[in-house]
Amino acid sequence: MEHKGILLESGTNELEIVEFEVANNKFGINVIKVKEIIQPIPVTFIPHAHPHVEGIIQLRGEVLPVVDMLRVLGIQGTERNPQQKYIVAEFNKQRVVFHVDNVTQIHRISWNQIEKPSDMYQGGTSQVIGVIKQNEQMILLLDFERIMVDINPESGISVESVKKLGKRERSGKRILIAEDSPLLRKLLFDTMSEAGYDNVEFFENGRDAYEYLEGIAKSGSDIAEHIQLVVTDIEMPQMDGHHLTRKIKEHPDLQKLPVIIFSSLITDDLRHKGDQVGAEDQISKPEIAELILRVDQLIL
Repeated sequence: MEHKGILLESGTNELEIVEFEVANNKFGINVIKVKEIIQPIPVTFIPHAHPHVEGIIQLRGEVLPVVDMLRVLGIQGTERNPQQKYIVAEFNKQRVVFHVDNVTQIHRISWNQIEKPSDMYQGGTSQVIGVIKQNEQMILLLDFERIMVDINPESGISVESVKKLGKRERSGKRILIAEDSPLLRKLLFDTMSEAGYDNVEFFENGRDAYEYLEGIAKSGSDIAEHIQLVVTDIEMPQMDGHHLTRKIKEHPDLQKLPVIIFSSLITDDLRHKGDQVGAEDQISKPEIAELILRVDQLIL
């Protein structure tokens, strides 16, 4: 499945998800992450691999890991669906294959239709970042970045890469970060602090971040006295990062605020979407050292 023909206009706060099934449960993945969907092919076993990794396949000359979503989701004692599929995905500058029971359809929805999971039932290690109510059923939007970091911690944001930049004192600069993943908020807090940026305001989604900025603007205060820069993810419930950036750049009192989009979805094919909404820069996760250097340039 080639997704390039159905990419949406930038900043509309909409997305398309591929709905798939694992043990009769419905899940979703952003279509932008999906390169293609194929029938299962023979897997080569890898000794001592992570328990969630079935092995590797060769796809048009490229060797790719195969991740079994039954194992990822902790589902045991279930027979495989005869319609099982491989979802070939790309994000965080890596390609991976997710083994699922079936792929059913594509939905076009707004981010404000996606509800944040409740702390009461998601727990601290949840792989769910959003709940989509579709007719009388629910589709769970999974945190594929976290799934991959659990398998390979080195693929995540590294404090060590920031330590190599050296010590600096920049606590007076205040940065707003919109990021829905609790794991990544913690990692960003640690890495920003290591880089000398101790005055960081975090928000779980673009809507809350924009309402905060809009509140400052309505108070008549100079925005630059409160926030010097915005860093935003793209995939977030309620309001995504492209829509947040567009609203900031269209607001007469906020438009001069520098915005960096920091997302696993930054690729050559998709970079135009951030350009269209006016972002000062776009950096792919997990390149945290590159993010810090760009922050240095924009607010010093």
